[in-house]
Formats: sequence, structure tokens, C-alpha cells
Amino acid sequence: MRIVVESAGPEDVPAMASILSDWIDATPWMPRLHSMAEDRGFVAGLLASHEVLVARANWVVGFLARQGGEIDALYVAATARGRGVGSALLAAAGAAESDLSLWTFQANAGALRFYSARGFVETERTDGSGNAERLPDVRLVRKAGGAA
Repeated sequence: MRIVVESAGPEDVPAMASILSDWIDATPWMPRLHSMAEDRGFVAGLLASHEVLVARANWVVGFLARQGGEIDALYVAATARGRGVGSALLAAAGAAESDLSLWTFQANAGALRFYSARGFVETERTDGSGNAERLPDVRLVRKAGGAA
């Protein structure tokens, strides 16, 4: 799969929202708190407040949103997982040159493996009382120069 990573634009919002919504629907432990229209609004809001990158392989197969060193979203379409999309998004976001941090859910074993393999280390766990989903989460941090 040839992956091209570039800045996201308003035309990418439907595809990005679909990737997010599909992940929520396919994840048994993840509660559905918002409609697809609300997911579109959330993604559109990311464009206004974050650096947002999309990965394309003839279509949008993933996206990453960050503010400075904080990654607030990284999602990959189910058909593209395990094919280098997430790694390409991290690399394009300048991951090797920046300290990065993020939150993910403790139940998201795939994400925990992905980030651990790229040099992220756990720094904090919560009971989930501070997030909308009320799911236990974990903070991961990677210092500049970590594996990408």
C-alpha cells in the first residue's frame, strides 16, 4: 500500500468521521455516545483547533490530530490497519523530533501495543471518571528521539 500523508481539509471530514464512527461501532467495549452527525462535527472541530493530517492510499485511510505535543486522535480504517498507516502518520507529524503524549483506553490492547512498539511509555492510569466514556484510560508519553 502506497501511503501519502498530507494536511487534512474540510473535504476530508466525512471520511475521517466515518473512520472514527466505524471504529466506535466495531469496538464492543466502546459506548456510542454521539451520532454520526456529531462525529462529523467533532472532526470538523479538530480541523479548526489542531494540526490534522490524513493518510491516503487512493482514499483517506487514517488521520491524526495534535496540538503541539499532545495527540488527541489517531484512527486508521479497519481495512488499512497493520499496514503502516499509523506509523506514517506519526512520522509525518514530526514524531521523532517532538515529545509526544496521548491518552488511550486501557481496554484498547491494540493501541497499547502500537504505541509501546514506538517508544511510548505509560505514565499514568485513571479510573475513567475524567472522560466522557467513563472508561479507565492510560497516559502514554514518548520523549523526542524515541522510535517512530
